[in-house]
Amino acid sequence: MRTLRVLKGNKSTEENLAASFESEKTVAEIVYDGFVKMAEQVGDKPALLHFSQSRDVEETHAKLYKEALANFMEERDTTYYVCKVCGFVSNGTLPDECPICGAKKERFIPFDK
Repeated sequence: MRTLRVLKGNKSTEENLAASFESEKTVAEIVYDGFVKMAEQVGDKPALLHFSQSRDVEETHAKLYKEALANFMEERDTTYYVCKVCGFVSNGTLPDECPICGAKKERFIPFDK
């Protein structure tokens, strides 16, 4: 929040969640898609895997911001589980395996809002 105040970007929670949703969506659709295409063009398979997984994580983050906005409007709390390997976030359910990188559930940490 301090950084947002310095940047004069600290608005209402609702506005911040909506802006974060748009930002994550843009990063996934434009930035990482470009990185994926570059990695494909040069034949760099490790980079392709990394950027593809990162794009998928960003898409998940966008979805979570949208859900967080709905939770905020309904004043509902939830627990998030974060994959320590790739950053995937699960909303309310600890998965047996990360859908992005395949990490086992032991590699997730809970985050209570």
